Parts: sequence; C-alpha cells; structure tokens
Amino acid sequence: MYLGIDLGTSSMKCLVIGEEQEIIQSVSSDDIPLSNPHSGWSEQEPSSWIIALEACLKKLSEKMNLGEIKAISFSGHMHGATCLDSNHQVIRPCILWNDTRSHQECEEIMKDTSVMDIAGNIAMPGFTAPKVLWLKHNETKNFQSIDKVLLPKDYLRFYLTGEFHSDLSDASGTYWLDVEKRKWSQKLLDASSMSISQMPELCEGTDQTGVLKKDIAERYGFNSQCQVYGGAGDNAAAAVGLGLYDEGDASLSLGTSGVIFGSTKKFLKNYDDAIHSFCHSLPNTWHLMSVMLSCTSNVNWFVKTFDSSLNEITDHLNQTIQSQDLIKNAPFYLPYLTGERTPINDPHVRASFHNMGIETNRSSLIYSLIEGISFGLNDNYQALAKTGIQLNNIFVIGGGSQNENWIKLLASILNRDLAITEASDAMAAFGAARLAFLGFNNYKPEDVLSSPLVQKTISSDNNLTGVLQERFIEWKKFYIG
Repeated sequence: MYLGIDLGTSSMKCLVIGEEQEIIQSVSSDDIPLSNPHSGWSEQEPSSWIIALEACLKKLSEKMNLGEIKAISFSGHMHGATCLDSNHQVIRPCILWNDTRSHQECEEIMKDTSVMDIAGNIAMPGFTAPKVLWLKHNETKNFQSIDKVLLPKDYLRFYLTGEFHSDLSDASGTYWLDVEKRKWSQKLLDASSMSISQMPELCEGTDQTGVLKKDIAERYGFNSQCQVYGGAGDNAAAAVGLGLYDEGDASLSLGTSGVIFGSTKKFLKNYDDAIHSFCHSLPNTWHLMSVMLSCTSNVNWFVKTFDSSLNEITDHLNQTIQSQDLIKNAPFYLPYLTGERTPINDPHVRASFHNMGIETNRSSLIYSLIEGISFGLNDNYQALAKTGIQLNNIFVIGGGSQNENWIKLLASILNRDLAITEASDAMAAFGAARLAFLGFNNYKPEDVLSSPLVQKTISSDNNLTGVLQERFIEWKKFYIG
C-alpha cells in the first residue's frame, strides 16, 4: 500500500492506495489555522502542519495497519517560505503563497530582465524568493539566521525523514530554479542574496528521498523501512491523479479559481501574459499553467449578494443561450473580484458590470456573470496557446463542470470540444500516492497513468460561436490596465 499526504492551506488529506491503485482509505484534518497579521499578509505556523499530520495518521491507524504501507509521497500548497536555522528550528511563521507583501522585492529581482528567461516566469509576490528578500529588508536578524528554506510539504518530509529535498515541480515556484535545466540557478539565488547551501537537494517526484526515521516509524506504527518519495506541488500532483502527463492532455478546472494545466515534453514560456512555466513532477516533463484568480467565487459572490441560488443561475443561463438577441443585448462583466493573474497580472483590478441600461434585468446580469467568467478563461486559453503548447484534449473538472450549458458556452467561445470528467477534492492526495507507487515499483508513467474517464464530450455550438467571439472582442476593451 502507498500513502499520499496532501497539505492544503486550511486542511490536510491522507489517502492510501493499493497495488491496483484502488483507494483503500482516506482521512482528513480540517481547520489548519491561518494568520493575517497585516493587510495582504498570510502566514502559518509549521507546527500546525505536524498537528494535522498526527491527527490524520491517528485516524488512519484506527482503520488500518500502517505497517503495511510501503512508501509515502506528498502534495502541497506551493511557494511558502519555511525558514530553518542551523539547529533546524523554525525561525518564524511560514509566509504563504497568497501573501502579497513583496511587490517591491519582485521589481528589484526583475531589474535584470534575463532572470525571467531562466525562471520561465515573471517574479510575483506569491513566489518564495521575493518573500525571503523581504525578510532581508524588513527582518534582518531572521534573514541572517536562515540555514535552509523549505517549501511546506518539504517540511513534512524533513519531519518524517530528517532529509532536505524538494521535487522539481514545487521548486519551480521558488524563483530560484532554472526551470529548463532543472537545477538551482546561481543567478536567481544571487538576486535574492541566497546560496545553494541554503537550498534542499532537488529530486524528481518519483525519486526516493530517504526512509522514515526510526522514532517516527515507531511512534505511528510504520515499518522502519517505509520509503519516502519526492512528490509534487498541488496542481502537478492533481494532474498525476487525473493521469495527465502526456503532451497534448490538459485540464480546465472550474473551481474557486480557474486553472488550465497542460503538460509538455519541452520547456515553453510566456511570462509576458503571466503564464506559469514549471517542471512537472515526472522526469523530462514540464507543464504550463494559467491562473484565473476568481472563477466560481464570482458565482458564490452573486448568490450571496443578490440572494440568488445555483438553480436560478442555471435556469437563466439555459434560457439566455437559446437566443442570440438576448446574448447581444446583455451587459458585460469583468470577473476580477480579487485581482487577476493570467494574462494581465494586475492585483489591483476589481470586478465590474458594463453597458447596463434600463432594459437590463436580473436574468441578463446572471448571463453576463457566467459569460464574463468564460471570457476570462478564454483569455487564459489564448495566453497558453501563444507558447505553442499542444492542447489536443481538454478535460473539464471542478464544481462548474456539472453545468453542461456553461460547458457549451465555454466550448463555443473556445470553438473546440471539451470533455467532462470526474475529479474529487482528494485528487492531489491520490496523485501523491500514485507518485509513491510509481517510484517504489520503478514504473514508467505510461505503464500506470491512464487518461481520465470521459463522462461526456461537449462540442461548440455554431449558432453561438460567432456572436460570442464578437462579444469577446468588445469585452476585452473594458479592462484598462
């Protein structure tokens, strides 16, 4: 059996699979505390991750014999700066992925524009390097005490094994990695006054990174020879869970945020449009990722603010897409509730309705809400396409994938087929368990990772494509950067 540990921002999931990759057990620990000391700050005590892990392992041990687990791997939220001193003690709370304090440090790092070609990305406050540079400028004593910087899931690895490792998919989000060459970059390290000695050892997601420490194995009831493998950042792990590793396969996630994830066999980039270019967690594979910060969170906002419901939104969307006249006369909506990442990279822009008139009613607002989110995803799709990545098969996942008329709207805007498939909220944990399974058995991805099961394929509607593409051109004019 194989254990996948997924460290989320607010919860942890542990999932065990068997030799046929079947799920045997799954448990979770919720409510990992989050601290926001100042506006735009987001921090977490690494000790809270250990508490959550212990709670999960206790639940698992009550359901099964942990001694039967052969290997463990990880998934986790990316970019967090977990700083350790020379005694391997945590110096301060981890600065998380959604912390925005380091805007000036990003500008400082990118004064030499060549760093973007090495990192494959523009420097963003979410990445690790600007956070650590912020410490240099604002918490000098803490900065000078840094012996190692670990990403959140890699701190769990250190706790379990005593080893310092980071897989390449997660390390790609530090802004210290040469993403094409898959190694630490001295130039990027110099840009934030760091050294290679302060970095963990790099590994592929399927590489072994040690075994459990004797005291850990005894405490939780594991076999003392239980092996630990590299793992992945959360989106790369979820892609492994889905079976997305081959070039041409991509996922479009309609969740709180909107993410298009595509695998590639070579290093591609488009940092001008804020595309993330990262290593995949599998050898000789990379991935590109567009990120729309607010996707279904727009729907949740509308439901709460206007005392609406998902059923009402579905009904009005279904009615409106039957009529080109209703579509043509609908207002426009920019879905930027919390700023935007791809392609405009503007943290300050906010959502807005445009072209409302006396004829505007509740139904047309609902339509423009869903259309605006879809236009934002088309913006993401077009930014990805500029890289030359193959997007032969796009599998739609997330809560929004349950609304087939929304998928028809998306397919018509993108003018391509979209496949609906299932993806549970434990997909990243499943992917982590799969990486342990792959590594332990020395399997090749093509021997283990099958493509997602397609529930239904939705094609574009020729009656909608023309009018929607015209409206998309108009919609683009409303954003003024």
